[in-house]
Amino acid sequence: MPFGGCHPPLSVTAENKPEQSQVSESQPVLCSVLSPDPCLPAGVAVALKQAMTPEFRVYQQQVVANCRALAEALTELGYKIVTGGSDNHLILVDLRSKGTDGGRAEKVLEACSIACNKNTCPGDRSALRPSGLRLGTPALTSRGLLETEFRKVAHFIHKGIELTLQIQKDAGDKASLKEFKEKLAGDERHRGAIRALREEVESFASLFPLPGLPDF
Repeated sequence: MPFGGCHPPLSVTAENKPEQSQVSESQPVLCSVLSPDPCLPAGVAVALKQAMTPEFRVYQQQVVANCRALAEALTELGYKIVTGGSDNHLILVDLRSKGTDGGRAEKVLEACSIACNKNTCPGDRSALRPSGLRLGTPALTSRGLLETEFRKVAHFIHKGIELTLQIQKDAGDKASLKEFKEKLAGDERHRGAIRALREEVESFASLFPLPGLPDF
């Protein structure tokens, strides 16, 4: 059974054998809400109830404020935000002006305990080498970070991208992503710099407990 799928109702014949009754193409079927999987309507109900609370509105306003603070801080550090800023929870950072790309920066930042996603930018020739990084603010906002802390996060990201450029320079401008990753993993000098930044990031993150896991 496909997740969230809809199935025609069962009918019983004179011989007491269940058969699939035919549903005409014009007959409306409420697949999204009346799903056979009870998780779907339950999840929608919980989300809608939460969205109606004043606390959720305050949280979403903080998510947007944090995203703007992150975008402004990165812009001040010389990065280009594709949309020039943000009115929601996401920004897309174009790394072409820095001389690197999202795939390489993503690997370095992940090694430093900074979660992000590579993403194509307008003008990219191939999705195999995306120029951007997609960054969002809901998760850290849920942990209690405000605008001041997000400016610090921007500096952590900046340090990670500077390390990316150093590794890229040592690996060679024409090095493939595989060769870049091998340089990242195999060069003790770079591993030491990654380790130092990761410890700084994790020390900072430990000040903000995970929701529901205060002792984590």
